Amino acid sequence: MKITFSKPGLPAKGALVVGVYEGKKLTQSAAELDRKTKGALTRAIAGSRFVGKIRQILSIMAPAGIDASRIVLLGLGKAKGENKPVDLEALGGVLIGELGGSGAQEAAIAVDLAGEEGGIAAAHLALGAKLRSYRFDKYRTKEKPESKPTLQRLSVHVEASRTAQRTYADLEQVAEAVFFARDLVSEPANVVYPKSLAKQCKTLADHGVKVEVLGIKEMTRLGMGALLGVGQGSQHESQLVVMQWQGNPSSKEKPLAFIGKGVTFDTGGISLKPAAGMEDMKWDMGGSAAVIGLMRALAGRKAKANVIGIVGLVENMPSGTAQRPGDVVKSMSGQTIEITNTDAEGRLVLADALWYCQDRFKPRFMVDLATLTGAIVIALGHEFAGAFVTEDELANRLLASAKATGEGLWRMPLAESFDRGMDSDIADMKNSGTRDGGSCKAAMFMKRFTNDVPWAHLDIAGMAWSSKDKPVTPKGATAYGVRLLDHLVKAYYEKS
Repeated sequence: MKITFSKPGLPAKGALVVGVYEGKKLTQSAAELDRKTKGALTRAIAGSRFVGKIRQILSIMAPAGIDASRIVLLGLGKAKGENKPVDLEALGGVLIGELGGSGAQEAAIAVDLAGEEGGIAAAHLALGAKLRSYRFDKYRTKEKPESKPTLQRLSVHVEASRTAQRTYADLEQVAEAVFFARDLVSEPANVVYPKSLAKQCKTLADHGVKVEVLGIKEMTRLGMGALLGVGQGSQHESQLVVMQWQGNPSSKEKPLAFIGKGVTFDTGGISLKPAAGMEDMKWDMGGSAAVIGLMRALAGRKAKANVIGIVGLVENMPSGTAQRPGDVVKSMSGQTIEITNTDAEGRLVLADALWYCQDRFKPRFMVDLATLTGAIVIALGHEFAGAFVTEDELANRLLASAKATGEGLWRMPLAESFDRGMDSDIADMKNSGTRDGGSCKAAMFMKRFTNDVPWAHLDIAGMAWSSKDKPVTPKGATAYGVRLLDHLVKAYYEKS
């Protein structure tokens, strides 16, 4: 969908969208349109339950005398609202959800906010529309025309159209990175496997990202027995991909580091998962997709920060060469791990990736993202990811960025009692403890590989995939974390 910005007053074809505040109070554009249509808007509102509540929508056929084919009234909520970017994005997304398959091929939105504020608001409204317009239809070959979205062009009318375009330029880069990550998660596991995903990482070089790929030989020399053990049952060779964005090369500060779990398919290994729902395990690489998407977003908008992205890419399969419950592996850190459950594999991948990151790059902090535990879904549902953070400042900044982008995040406890639950009788630790506090125990397991570097673990198991449409996310892959972490970098760590 193509999005443009223009001054108010231009004729609009297709759908014309105007705002209404709660209490049926028309905005300036809506009032002008109401006068031009001899009260058609007020009559439609009076004959409906539409009152202008936030995200409420009323669509009517346009009367004679105007160029538009239909008029869409968009509820803006209370007139004295703060117009937060996240709320504006949700408005744009809900609007596209309504118009996408309505038959309209183009639409125009009137934004009645003056000055720079109006331009910025228009850009965020457009971002929400862009994000919701995503569709993964690569493998649809017999879809009926009436099932396909029709909207192709969206024009946002705002006085400060240049400000809107300038602001949207960076936001669009983030949106494209979100789409890239959603595509990776949506692909089936016979298309996205460790080497093919590493190949996708290499395309970031076109955007200025330095990309290195480590294979089995390199990881064996480094002693990454934990990561390699997970993938040894698969015919697909495990990979570790290192991505570097040097947006502030003169800086003497330590780089920021983001690490992603990339299990391209997770059968559970010898500890085989139940068959029901196993097809969903193609998105067990959602953490790696978020990190890859983040690196593309930072490069796309030329972020003035130095950032490391590392993804551990494996496939967890049962076979004659797969690791077994009871095996002991040695991690890059030198610590030994008893494998008590081969389905607790993501933490093994991250154990070596985290150690490698802190050892090589000495980062300011590390943030990992992983679809790690079902326990976090039981605790937080599909509304929040769990955040396990060792430093309060980093935790507060992550939570603020989550709120600013609408990507729910909830801080969870790190306690020594959970750590003791990961002790092994025959090795330094075991990879799986008892079910109680499962997410917390998994986090404490990984903390053993951070070497006291400030660290945050985001368990995104309930957030990487959505079974229903949300304001800025259609059903399917969400790319959770890309916008949250891009905001974190931009708001707190970039140098102007």
